[in-house]
Amino acid sequence: MKMAFIGGGKMAEAILHGVLSGKLADPDDISVGEPVAERREYLATQFGIRTSADNLETAKQAELVVFAVKPQDLGSVMGQMNGCLQSTQAVLSIVAGAKMETLSNGLHHRSVVRVMPNTPAQVGAGMTLWTCSDGVDASLREMTKSVLGSIGQEIYVSDEKYMDMATALSASGPAYVFLFIEALVDAGVYVGMPRDMARTLALQTVFGSTKLVIESGLHPAELKDMVVSPAGTTAEALRVLEDEGVPAAIVSAVDAAYKKSIQLGNG
Repeated sequence: MKMAFIGGGKMAEAILHGVLSGKLADPDDISVGEPVAERREYLATQFGIRTSADNLETAKQAELVVFAVKPQDLGSVMGQMNGCLQSTQAVLSIVAGAKMETLSNGLHHRSVVRVMPNTPAQVGAGMTLWTCSDGVDASLREMTKSVLGSIGQEIYVSDEKYMDMATALSASGPAYVFLFIEALVDAGVYVGMPRDMARTLALQTVFGSTKLVIESGLHPAELKDMVVSPAGTTAEALRVLEDEGVPAAIVSAVDAAYKKSIQLGNG
């Protein structure tokens, strides 16, 4: 597999690491187009790949061209590469909010894959939703599936409407979880626990609880009820969370993120 990355940021690095760790491509078959010289040097040294400041040169030999630029830079990059990609190449975009139609028209290219990963991809535990245009053939779809599987779990959807939903739930989701972890640690400190101890307890509690949901196959509500004793400490804590509107606030937050994603996609 020959790959090119247009943009060499953290998410591009996560995919690059997954691809190389999974032996899906050799370093000699991967190139990265990156405007920052220090970043080019780091990626070349760390992974043994080719880097360049020239995006057109970077993409020339690739089967899969990963667009990993910031949303505000997409327009200029598409203008630079408009009409320059071969019909045998597929564009895989991780640019937030960029619709397939926008990418296809901006690049004058039919084979487009839209991807919504999340930051746990940096440790091989990502959740990625993806879709693609009709111009992406079966072999390129399998290639995409393998690449995304190398950074965690992937789900293909045929309807692009789910991408904005994934943006709100799984792409933004780590921030919600980090906020909860931060609050849980602070709560431990508040009641008198040393911060390093509170951090360890909070992190393992969140990790273990997630693992239990996945491996038990039980509904979270069932597992929650197993923890609650009548008139006990957990029941009291859950009463406060309900009274403070925490479950409803989470739903409202995801809904707000979903609407914002649609707004950004519409320009």
